[in-house]
Amino acid sequence: MKILERLNPHVAKVNPYQPGRPIEEVARELGLDPGTIIKLASNESALGVSPKAQAALVAAVPQMHLYPDAGAFELRHKLAKKQGVKPEELIFGAGSNEILVFLAQALLRPGTSVVASAYAFVIYKILATMQGAEFIEVPAKGLAHDLDAMAAAIRPDTAVVFLCNPNNPTGTLLERAAVDRFMEKVPEDCLVVFDEAYAEICLGDMPDSFRFVRQGRACLVLRTFSKAYGLAGLRVGWGYGPAALIQALEKPRQPFNVTLAAQIAATAALDDDDFLVRSRANYREARDILEAGFTELGLPFERSYANFMLFKAGDAAKVNDGLLREGVIVRPVAPYRLPEWLRVSFGTPAECRRFVAALKKVLGR
Repeated sequence: MKILERLNPHVAKVNPYQPGRPIEEVARELGLDPGTIIKLASNESALGVSPKAQAALVAAVPQMHLYPDAGAFELRHKLAKKQGVKPEELIFGAGSNEILVFLAQALLRPGTSVVASAYAFVIYKILATMQGAEFIEVPAKGLAHDLDAMAAAIRPDTAVVFLCNPNNPTGTLLERAAVDRFMEKVPEDCLVVFDEAYAEICLGDMPDSFRFVRQGRACLVLRTFSKAYGLAGLRVGWGYGPAALIQALEKPRQPFNVTLAAQIAATAALDDDDFLVRSRANYREARDILEAGFTELGLPFERSYANFMLFKAGDAAKVNDGLLREGVIVRPVAPYRLPEWLRVSFGTPAECRRFVAALKKVLGR
């Protein structure tokens, strides 16, 4: 098409993000009953949707002819109170991913650079490339961030450094002391983004990233309602940072970006602490089941502090195909240059046991 000659050359370089495959797609392709398939590919909530969010959402259906509050007043003030921050220090997006887009639009352009770890969330590279910024990928230490090397990679033109914690897709967790040493080395004109999508369900000790914002540092902390509260289908995330930074990130935000349904459900979910407790307990049990299964099979794995785990499958494409035919969807991570590894989300104990059984069958054990 002639119009494609006008395509932004930076956008033309991008390889689109590859999400986990939907149940319906796999069912159609392989002739399986959708009701027999389990999806352990996208780190979704194993316990479904927060019950309090569900009830609020159902009650709100008659209001869906109305536009949402563009400033998310109720959600903003309730979240601010719960987190002990100021309302003007919060920004909301259609998932925390949209806030990453605001950040890229506001701060990245040709002549700037971005620093991130190898094996970190692939969206960082996609956004940097689309904005014409240089993406500096720092080799990992094993499968984890090498914070000393990342600090050394920061240049005068580096606008943003991304710290994904716990990291997706590896599940590794940064320690407080390492984060402290790193922050001492970061220049004042470089924004540090703590991407903490799994913070509320973290199975380890999360460093307190909020304190850097309270200190007046150039930091942005990102969280989401997708993982902990089971609202992935509604798309609502939030960011916490200095008010002046939040004001700048509001500039590219489109009106009504967070739907009314999402705002209502998220506001109600903030009261559902019991759901978080039950979710973390489920994920601990799921982790134990998977670690035991991988150990029995002699497969290397990376201990995870989120709700998913990487394991080394060898011929990962073949193993993934075999699992699909058994009705189990997991996530290939070849786009992260980990062609021998697969990522499996922590489902319910029953789903995890079914995955282990399917894996044994596929491997002929």
